[in-house]
Amino acid sequence: MLALIKPNGKSHLSLNSPYLVAFICSLLCTALFAFGLDNELSYQRYLILESQWWRLLTGNLLHTNLWHLVMNLTGLWVIIALHEQHYRATKLSVLFIILCLLQGIGLLAFYPELVGYVGLSGMLHGLFAYGAVFDIRQGYKSGYLLLLGVILKVAYEQYYGASAEVTALIDARVATEAHLIGLMCGLTCAGIVLVYLASRAK
Repeated sequence: MLALIKPNGKSHLSLNSPYLVAFICSLLCTALFAFGLDNELSYQRYLILESQWWRLLTGNLLHTNLWHLVMNLTGLWVIIALHEQHYRATKLSVLFIILCLLQGIGLLAFYPELVGYVGLSGMLHGLFAYGAVFDIRQGYKSGYLLLLGVILKVAYEQYYGASAEVTALIDARVATEAHLIGLMCGLTCAGIVLVYLASRAK
């Protein structure tokens, strides 16, 4: 079993750990960035409509530059650390893939003017919202603050746009549309899981 051992003897990175998913995603995103596969894998609306459907998923794993990559991967690790109690590796892997696919589908369906997109940030907004909902379910009052915070952030971006500093750092326009789609997808997934869990409890 793959594992890193904490000082207290417990495994921090195991086959059941959500950190394993973060580790694999980090390796994959870094490798794709190093090999420069944007032409083959990025979200490109017109190529997707020509049946290159894999771009709905793979576009999330690409980045415009090193800063973009570092920012997104740091965000992934922070979010998983914040909500690790809600996940095992398998569940998080499924959720990760679903959120990435829904992100691509949402952009394709609702933002025809957005012809290209790369990055994890939309999916990360969904993952953050999902975790906040389950914080609330487990009785953590901080979950309400986290959920309100991400909703207000996305609402601000829809009205005022993204910060000029971040735009300059990643050397591309920040796709705030993706943040909105990601948030909605995360809340939708959380709602579906809550309904499922409630039905099982009856």
